[in-house]
Amino acid sequence: MKPIITGNYSIYFNEDGYDSLNQFIKDFKPSKIAVITDTNTSKYCKSKLISRLVSESEIIDICINPGEENKNLETCIKVWNELSKNHFDRKSLIINLGGGVVTDLGGFVASTFLRGVSFINIPTSLLAMVDASVGGKTGIDLGVLKNQIGVMSNPKMVIIDASYLKTLPLNHFNSGLAEALKHGLIYSENHWNKLTTDIITLETPVLSEIIFESVQIKNTIVSQDYYEAGLRKSLNFGHTLGHAIESYSLSEKKIKPLLHGEAIAIGMVLEAFLSHIYFDLPKQTVDEIHFVFKKYFSSVSFDKESIDDIISYLIFDKKNNNLQVNFVLLKKIGSPVFDIQVSNIDILKAFKYYLE
Repeated sequence: MKPIITGNYSIYFNEDGYDSLNQFIKDFKPSKIAVITDTNTSKYCKSKLISRLVSESEIIDICINPGEENKNLETCIKVWNELSKNHFDRKSLIINLGGGVVTDLGGFVASTFLRGVSFINIPTSLLAMVDASVGGKTGIDLGVLKNQIGVMSNPKMVIIDASYLKTLPLNHFNSGLAEALKHGLIYSENHWNKLTTDIITLETPVLSEIIFESVQIKNTIVSQDYYEAGLRKSLNFGHTLGHAIESYSLSEKKIKPLLHGEAIAIGMVLEAFLSHIYFDLPKQTVDEIHFVFKKYFSSVSFDKESIDDIISYLIFDKKNNNLQVNFVLLKKIGSPVFDIQVSNIDILKAFKYYLE
């Protein structure tokens, strides 16, 4: 596969990526290299990366605990201290090998240590491959509030190696698939149809092609609106309610903690129904969207008190302006509209549809 050029860096695919990585290291001559992993990617993925690396630089391993609950300032302090203890300087290089937590946090750490050191992302989850690989967003959570602290900072390159997905549990694979499905809903009916014709699994022959197309879609959108002043907002379809549901699941005990894609899948069903109310998205299309996500995700039960609590989280959404909660909705598949305000009464109607 040809590299995808986005902003001032390139995204390389599969084995070609390691040749480009080693060429970069040869030219850059980093003083030291840190490989940031979590305990899962350290166990299952690091050995492959190390076997492909060609470098005379000292390589330091930094391992963090996995999971969204560790994407916080305390973990950053741990990593900053490790970098400082090992005398990393501005000529050093950080390689983030992991899912979205590792690449988001690792990118933030690199962008703020010594006011910025170079970093490379090697995503190992489907979610990180199709979502976090493009756009320059780095950051951490503030308590249970998603991605409240961060900066826009591009890596030197991204390597997407689909073989790492073999280490991924099914629920994490499906979590990433939710974002790929979103790319179809907001941008390409053809992409949506390709993803919904059959059940997508790790054994799907065209999986690498699906990943490539999803990355292309996100790159096309981001390249037109890097700082999210307009079109890029469409990537937040499902995320307004989805992030609120995810935060609620991490803070309360009424429902199990949800993976990002699990929460966003619910958000997309809810916001598809809101699209039916506000923009006459055909009910048949809403039902189709609901049916597709039910193939990959179990339904979650919400009582009235839970829904009220979820609505209260909306005030923290990053897209808000002047305390107005802004939604992305659909006129039809591939045709999003953004900066839409909806009523709490209609949100309750959407939850009623989801629960029925």
